[in-house]
Amino acid sequence: MSRAVLSAGSNVGDSLGHLRSVVEGFGDELVAVSAVYATPPWGGIEQDDFLNITLIVDGPLSARQWLDRGNELEQAADRTREVRWGPRTLDVDVISVTEAGGVVVDDDPVLTLPHPRAAQRAFVLIPWLEIEPEATLWTPEGERPVRELIDALDAAERDAVRAVERLGPGGGGGS
Repeated sequence: MSRAVLSAGSNVGDSLGHLRSVVEGFGDELVAVSAVYATPPWGGIEQDDFLNITLIVDGPLSARQWLDRGNELEQAADRTREVRWGPRTLDVDVISVTEAGGVVVDDDPVLTLPHPRAAQRAFVLIPWLEIEPEATLWTPEGERPVRELIDALDAAERDAVRAVERLGPGGGGGS
């Protein structure tokens, strides 16, 4: 058994529909899903704002299997990978995984865990804190409360992440 924190985002096509497909795609494993947050694009590419959610899932999958499931959902949404940090129908990232009570730390180039830039991304941390107020993220400096990581971000970046809606009956909730 493992527990994973996932981040999903979309800024092309039916973004809300793409995010709903992630919630539905993880169905039985879903523990919690944040509100939908509108956020400016990250990475310097000119494009529309993103809609993002953070999910917590539990199940008999390995870290790599959580990634594979996310990739399957991206493919179903016709995701293409043309420009790094560019526009996309759907992006599903594995942020952190715990197995047997411990955080998975791996520098595999296909799936680096915890996600190497998660601590810098308000659009991941703010929705995560909403659904897991005591969340922590392993960093090279050690385990850090997500709340502290958010506080360390630039105020303008934090303020640009704004909740816009819930996904309906399957949305919201806590662990």
